[in-house]
Amino acid sequence: MTSLLMKIIMCPLAVIIASWILPNVEYENILQPIIVGLILAVVGVLMEYMILKRGTLWISTFADAVVSLIIVYYVSNWFPGAVVTFFGAFLTSILLGVIEYFTHRWLNNVGLTKKSPT
Repeated sequence: MTSLLMKIIMCPLAVIIASWILPNVEYENILQPIIVGLILAVVGVLMEYMILKRGTLWISTFADAVVSLIIVYYVSNWFPGAVVTFFGAFLTSILLGVIEYFTHRWLNNVGLTKKSPT
């Protein structure tokens, strides 16, 4: 739950910041990067539940960056007026990957990645 709350704030914020600073990431209105960020947040949390545990920090971060690249590129270009090049999506996924690295590291350090036996 903590991870979801963090991602609901950080992912849309990261996509908005990327649209402000990167020339290859342009959205017509502010709602578009927020929607992309919320999709990234939900998919990111699902991936954390499946992959993240002690010893998989880099694998999970790399997987998040790759999935972020795909989502940012394809979902963004579905919006009318939005233009996101592959390179812009790549740079946005790098930014998201850095955020995910620190998030995953924190989750591992506080013990929130321990899976309960079912």
